[in-house]
Amino acid sequence: MTTTSPRFDGHLLTQGDPGYDAARTVWNAMIDRRPRMIVQVASITDVVAAVRLARELDLEIGVRCGGHNVAGLAVPANGLMIDLTPLNGVRVDPIRRRARVQGGALLGALDRASQPYGLATTAGNVSHTGVGGLTLGGGMGWLARQHGLACDNVVSYTMVTADGEVVTASRTENPDLYWGLRGGGGNFGIVTDFDFQLHRTGTRTLVAEFDFRAEDAVPVLEGWRDLNAVAPRQATFTADVNSTARGPIATVGFVWVGDPAQGHRLLPALRALGRPVAERVSTPSYLELQQRDDTVGGHAYRRYSSAHYLRQFPTAAIEAFLLRGESDLHTGAHLANVGLQAHGGAIADVADADAAFSHRGTMFEFGAGSRWTEPSEDDIRMAAARSAAAALDPYADGVYVNSLAADEGQRGVRRAYPAAKLARLTALKTIWDPHNVFHLNHNIRPHSQ
Repeated sequence: MTTTSPRFDGHLLTQGDPGYDAARTVWNAMIDRRPRMIVQVASITDVVAAVRLARELDLEIGVRCGGHNVAGLAVPANGLMIDLTPLNGVRVDPIRRRARVQGGALLGALDRASQPYGLATTAGNVSHTGVGGLTLGGGMGWLARQHGLACDNVVSYTMVTADGEVVTASRTENPDLYWGLRGGGGNFGIVTDFDFQLHRTGTRTLVAEFDFRAEDAVPVLEGWRDLNAVAPRQATFTADVNSTARGPIATVGFVWVGDPAQGHRLLPALRALGRPVAERVSTPSYLELQQRDDTVGGHAYRRYSSAHYLRQFPTAAIEAFLLRGESDLHTGAHLANVGLQAHGGAIADVADADAAFSHRGTMFEFGAGSRWTEPSEDDIRMAAARSAAAALDPYADGVYVNSLAADEGQRGVRRAYPAAKLARLTALKTIWDPHNVFHLNHNIRPHSQ
C-alpha cells in the first residue's frame, strides 16, 4: 500500500487473515474473486473511512449486505470490499410502527424484530437476503400486493456518498435522491440505515400448492391466471415447473398473509382447475413462511438465472413456460426450473413516476434458474436458463433490476428502466457520483462516461 490505513472500529482483512475467505464467500458459489482488502465496518465512520481509503488507493469498491446478488457484485477482484454485515441492528418502535434497520441487516432480523408486535413490512422471500440490496432494487415479497414493495415502505435513507459525506434522503430532504434510491440500486452511495414503515399484518399465513403433470397443465395455468386477476391482495399467486422422477411437474398455488380461514376460501376454485397429482396446504407462521426457502437458498451451489416481467400471460406464453426452452416436454437435460410470482395490488397503486422502480403494470415476474455443484456443468446450465427465458422473450416487458445477470450489462439496465426514467437516473448519478465510484452494480453511468 502507498498510504497508511486508517484505524477502523471494525476489522480490516487481507488474504491469509482468519475470516477473509468466509467474508468473500457469497450466495453464488461461482463467485471466487479475491479483494485486496475487506473492511468489516462497525460504524458509519468506518464506511466513510473505507470509501476514502479506496479512492486514495484507486481501488474498486464492492459493497456486501447479504451477498445474494447472483452476479456477485459485492466481491471486487483486487479491490476493496466494504462488508456491512456487522452493521446489522434493527430497532422497532411499535407505537409509531417504524423500524430503523442498519444496512448490513438480513431480512430475517427485520422479521424477528417486528413480528412479536404483529407487525411486518415487505421483506423478500428468503430470510438470509440482505435488506439493503433487496430494498435498493425495489424489493418484492409476500406483502407487496398488500403494502407495496420494500422501497415503497422506506420513509428515509442515511447514505454515505462517493466523497465520504453522510446525507439523508426522504420526501422532504434530498427528494430527488430519495426518488432514485427507491429502485435505482446501489448506484448513488452506500446506505447505512433504512427507516421503514411497518404494518399490522398479524403472524399467520396459508400456503397452497397443487401439482399437475406438465402435459395436463395448459388449461390449469389458464384458469390459475384468471383467478389471479380477481384474487384478494392478501394472496400472491405462484407457479413453477420442475423436473422430477415422475417427469415434469407444474405447480400452481398461492401464499396468503392474513387469517388462514379467509385464504381457505380460494381453495375450491384451485381444486376445480384439474386433477392434481399432489396437494399441499399448510398454515405456517409468518416467520416460518419467510424461512421456508432458506435451504433452497443455501450458499453451496453455483447459480445462474434469467428473468422477465410479463404484462400478460396468453396461452402461447403458457405453452412456452411449460416447455422451458425445449421443443418437447420430455426432452432436454439439465433444464432450468422456471417460476412465476404475481404482482399487482398495492405495487400498481404507486404511480410509475413516483420512484426509480419501474414496470408497475407487471402481471407476473418470470424467472428461470439453474443451480448445480460441478464447474464442468457451467456452460450447459447457464445455456438452459437462457434458453428457458428466451422462449418468453415475445411476451416480456422489462425486468427486475435485482434479477439481472452480470452478462446482461447495459442492455439489462435498459430493460430495467424505460428511457425517460433512465435519463433521470443518469442525471442523478452525475450529481451524486460523477466519477462512477460505485460502479460494481447494474450500473447507471454518469454523463461523463
